[in-house]
Amino acid sequence: MNAHNGITLRAARRDDAEGIARCNVALAKETEHFDLDFERTLRGVRAMFDDASKGFYLLAETGGTVAGQLMITYEWSDWRNGVFWWFQSVYVHPEHRRSGVFRALYERIVSDARSAGNVCGLRLYVERENERAREVYRTLGMKSTVYDLMEVDFIITR
Repeated sequence: MNAHNGITLRAARRDDAEGIARCNVALAKETEHFDLDFERTLRGVRAMFDDASKGFYLLAETGGTVAGQLMITYEWSDWRNGVFWWFQSVYVHPEHRRSGVFRALYERIVSDARSAGNVCGLRLYVERENERAREVYRTLGMKSTVYDLMEVDFIITR
């Protein structure tokens, strides 16, 4: 744990899973107008705690209440012989936005990634029309790349 302008950061624990899943459901609804199934999302969050090779969650608290979260997942780069850390499930509760919560989370991840010794960079994807988030990321030094994200989305029913 460490404090950043009254914001305490800590690694998430398994008993945080329901709150994280609730934030993920709210995030999908807010940013993509997509309704996630809570129970399925909760199983996905718990899977992260069951297998640390998938990544980890970092939480920000103010006054003992979770104000924001992010998840880091890993991508191996043979080109760089290192690991990219991907920001995912980034969510700050509406009442805590523009109060430094994401900045504190971001700065902690940058510090931890630099200290890890095998992290070659940080990445995230952001919805094209989410200009507010894009501006926040640019302000923190992130930049757009020459790549577009492409995918095939399989529906898993477990």
